[in-house]
Amino acid sequence: MNPRITAATAARALRQLRHDRRTVALLVVVPALLLGLLYFMYEDAGPTFDRIALIMLGVFPFVTMFLVTSIAMLRERTTGTLERLLTTPMGKVDLLFGYGIAFSLAAAVQAAVAVGAAYGLLGLDTVGSPWLVVLIAILNAVLGVALGLLCSAFARTEFQAVQFLPVVVVPQLLLCGLFVPRGQMAGWLQVVSDVMPLSYAVEALGQVGLHAAATATMWHDLLVVTGAAVAALVLAAATLRRRTP
Repeated sequence: MNPRITAATAARALRQLRHDRRTVALLVVVPALLLGLLYFMYEDAGPTFDRIALIMLGVFPFVTMFLVTSIAMLRERTTGTLERLLTTPMGKVDLLFGYGIAFSLAAAVQAAVAVGAAYGLLGLDTVGSPWLVVLIAILNAVLGVALGLLCSAFARTEFQAVQFLPVVVVPQLLLCGLFVPRGQMAGWLQVVSDVMPLSYAVEALGQVGLHAAATATMWHDLLVVTGAAVAALVLAAATLRRRTP
């Protein structure tokens, strides 16, 4: 990987993103609005809102970044832009890590806005620091970016890219511990949950909700999430095609 080329790729992706106002609204405004909807749903149940909103601060970046990046990379292939870029000294790893960096920076803005709205406007209360929530939300978004780039390699149309959402994202939402604690699931479901990275992100957020300081469990969970994101980016580079007919 060439750092200069990777940085240039990230800058190019950010310029494209900046000019797409609808995508910017999806990334920055929509998560805060959804948190507001949750607040009014659980207005008279403070602890319940705190628990669910805390987890949603990690889930929303994961879902939105998966959707945006998978479609963005597919569009690069179908328009022939990717094929032209790869005729330059740029390699696949430069391209994918550049996109990963660009969307990770966008995720940092998204996380800051969503966490600020949750704590400042909606009264979210956690034992741990909001900055730890921001960190976990950003890593969750990076994971969504990496999985989105990986899945885009197997799609031929934008509709097919969206179809990966219920295949890759929804099972992780169901088994991450949001609806039923992982320890209360059937044994085989616990095994499946253990290999899904979102489960560790949700567990890390739970640690922030229960403990004032960062715990060893939280750092272990974040290490797993980071490793899964890097592995997905490497696999995406290995499977990426120059162009989709």
